[in-house]
Amino acid sequence: MLERLWKCITGNARWIGGCLAMLAVGWALSPAAQPAWWFRRAEPEPSPSPPPAPNGEILLSDGTQADPATREILLSTPVYQPTAEGSLSGHIIAVDPGHGGYDGGARAANRGLWEKVYNLRIALELKDMLIANGATVVMTRDTDEALNDPNPPGRKKRQDMERRAERVLTHGAEMLLSIHQNDYRVASQHGPQVFYRKDCAAGRELAVLLQTNLNEELYPGSRRRANVGDFYINSLGIPSALVECGFLSNAAEEAKLRDPEYQRRIAQAITQSVIEWFARDNLPQAAAREDR
Repeated sequence: MLERLWKCITGNARWIGGCLAMLAVGWALSPAAQPAWWFRRAEPEPSPSPPPAPNGEILLSDGTQADPATREILLSTPVYQPTAEGSLSGHIIAVDPGHGGYDGGARAANRGLWEKVYNLRIALELKDMLIANGATVVMTRDTDEALNDPNPPGRKKRQDMERRAERVLTHGAEMLLSIHQNDYRVASQHGPQVFYRKDCAAGRELAVLLQTNLNEELYPGSRRRANVGDFYINSLGIPSALVECGFLSNAAEEAKLRDPEYQRRIAQAITQSVIEWFARDNLPQAAAREDR
C-alpha cells in the first residue's frame, strides 16, 4: 500500500509541485498574510447627502403642528411674486378659485362647463393683473384640484376648505378674494353679486367697493348691492369677499362668462377695487377669525 502511494507521488511530482506552488502564491497574496497597509481596499466615494427638507416643522395658524399631508399642501402653495412695481407693492393678496377637482360646483344647463372652470380662468386673469400692479399673490389653487385627502376622516369639503384657509393664513395674506359663479332657479337673474361676513366692517366695505366697480364695468345702472353671506372662507380674520361673477343659469350671461375678454373685464374691475381699497386712509379692521 505504501509502495503504491510512493509511486503515485513520485510519478506525479511535477503536477503536485505546481499545485503546491499555486497555493503558496495564493496564500502570500491573501489579506490574512498581508499587513493592513498592504491590502487596504479603496474607500468608496461618499454619496452626496440629500438636501434637507424645507421647513421641517410647519405650524398652522392656530399654533398646532401640521400633519404630514397638510404640510405638503402648504409647502406646495402657489405663490406668485410681483412682476413690476406698482400701487400694490408690498401687499400680499389671496385669490381663491372656488371648487376644483372632484367638486365641480354649479353647472350651466346643457352647456357642459362646471363652475370650477370659470372660477379658475377668472382667478388666473386676476392673479396676473394683481402681480402686474406690484402685489404678491397667494393662490389657494392654480390647477383643477381640491386640497382634501382621498379618504379624509371627515367630510372632503371641510378638509378642502380648511387647507385653503391655511394656505391663505400661513402665507400672510392681507386680503382674500374668493371667485365663484352664481346659479338660481329663475333664469332671468343676472349680474355679479358680492358677499361679505355679517359682523366684519372691513369685509362689508370691501364688498361694497367690489360690487360698485363690478356693476359699473359690467352692468352700468345696476342696483344690485353687496350682501351678507355666511361663507367659511370669509371668516378668517382678514378683509375678504366672495364674488359671484355672474349667473350660469342665465344663458346670455353664461355665454359672456365663457368669453376671455369678459373674464378680463371682471378681473380688471376686481383689481381696480383692490387698488382703491389699499389707497384709502384708516382702513377698517377685520373681525377676528371665527372658530367653526
